[in-house]
Amino acid sequence: MPCFLLIALEGPMTAFGAEAVDARGVVRDWPGASLLTGLLANALGLMRTEAEAHQRLQERLVFGVRIDRPGSRFTDFQTAVLSRDDRGWTTRGAPEGRAGGTATYGSPHIRERDHIADMALTVALRLEPAEEVPTLENLGAALDQPARPLFLGRKACPPARPLNGGLVEAQDLMAALARATVFDPAPRPIIVLPDDPEIDPQWERLVVSDRRNWISGVHAGSRVFRRGRLKER
Repeated sequence: MPCFLLIALEGPMTAFGAEAVDARGVVRDWPGASLLTGLLANALGLMRTEAEAHQRLQERLVFGVRIDRPGSRFTDFQTAVLSRDDRGWTTRGAPEGRAGGTATYGSPHIRERDHIADMALTVALRLEPAEEVPTLENLGAALDQPARPLFLGRKACPPARPLNGGLVEAQDLMAALARATVFDPAPRPIIVLPDDPEIDPQWERLVVSDRRNWISGVHAGSRVFRRGRLKER
């Protein structure tokens, strides 16, 4: 029977990024593959420059999500005055300067960032192949003692509790999520699973781009998930 790692994600704020356009940072109510990959890679101590290790970890992830407490959405309106001399760090590990004429810096830099407050959910995941390193046991140990601080999306979103929910054996993702402790005992929490012929066809169909090409540094492609309610136990 397959083994699954349960990950508890709860915090005062979460920001599970979705497909963004321009300066608006939108979020989904569940984490995608790239976010889980980054979270686990950070716990393991992988550097951003280890793109192939990130890519391989993402390729091995098979996961589903149970939303125990949906929380409430809000938008953070951000402004910053930037000058031509200001420099910022990039994901490449080197500072980057700014271009443009002096007049282009007369107005503030404006962004909007969506968040979800007081959300709680559980992720059940397995790795294919299971015996390849890192294993589920390695991931669980890394969540218990992460190499670096962990966040639920953005750095302003720390977790409110330990993330490692333990290992369980179950027939499939649905069964693994049904076995996990529920944060807020709701009769039928929301479930998000990768599309499968055995899932109720009435479940909502979601087309998302949640996988990152860690070599090129961009998200690409799409795949289908299904969202519905867990059957009463």
